[in-house]
Amino acid sequence: MTQLPQFSRALLHPRYWLTWLGMAVLWLLVLLPYPVLHCIGCGLGRLSMRFLNRRVEVARRNLELCFPQMPAAEREALVKRNFESLGMGLIETGMAWFWPDWRITKWFRVSGLEHISKAAADQKGVLLIGMHFLTLELGARIFGIHNPGIGVYRPNDNALIDWLQTWGRMRSNKSMLDRKDLKGMIRALKNGDIIWYAPDHDYGPKSSVFVPFFAVDQAASTKGSYLLIRSGNPAVIPFVPRRMPDGKGYEMVILPEEKSIPLDDEAATAARMNRIVEHGVLMAPDQYMWLHRRFKTRPEGQPALY
Repeated sequence: MTQLPQFSRALLHPRYWLTWLGMAVLWLLVLLPYPVLHCIGCGLGRLSMRFLNRRVEVARRNLELCFPQMPAAEREALVKRNFESLGMGLIETGMAWFWPDWRITKWFRVSGLEHISKAAADQKGVLLIGMHFLTLELGARIFGIHNPGIGVYRPNDNALIDWLQTWGRMRSNKSMLDRKDLKGMIRALKNGDIIWYAPDHDYGPKSSVFVPFFAVDQAASTKGSYLLIRSGNPAVIPFVPRRMPDGKGYEMVILPEEKSIPLDDEAATAARMNRIVEHGVLMAPDQYMWLHRRFKTRPEGQPALY
């Protein structure tokens, strides 16, 4: 379990100077009023489409696979809004890491806190089901302001970015756990903690099963969610942090506890988790990370989708 990181002088090495410069620019940028940041972020996202051609094609392909009945023009408009969200995601990372609590809460409306309170009253840990939205960093910050929890993450290869993201995420949360530390997660759930966990990445064929995600089969992990729910006996509660249109701020929606998750086999658990993620994605489809290759792992004998 990662506690508040100690700063090391090694992070001042010249190899990190460019990262420091980028963080300094981001810190200065997020001093601007939020409506200005919204315009800048969306503009950066639109501009990025000219340079991130491969990512644009991945997003188009993902939307084509998941929503084959959606008209092509509507999908293309969704791609554009998705990249506007990508630009905002960069700005929102700076907001999440550097804004004081009062600025965060000023722009957020929160609903569903009673579901977390009920789990606490029942003396249960909470498996907080997140999704890989572009608002991820900001969502973790606002949730932690109301209910400090433990984040699950992949340590960054860049030591400075790893230090910064850990420091930023722990401004309002308890600690961080490596995504591979299932024993630590189970222990935390049994202790009544809140664990932020996102089950929607493709981690390869090992310990995975193919289950539907919208209109296409996805390689879903059979290990994480199944073991956490079966061993930790938590309240399983999804939440969605979403950006409101036209720079009007944000809404964090905490949904009711999921009580119908089958535990008779791992595949059934994975399929149910995908249904939960689908429901969350449809609440803010333009803000989901469609630019990742979500379906890179295919069943044996099937052609690649990208």
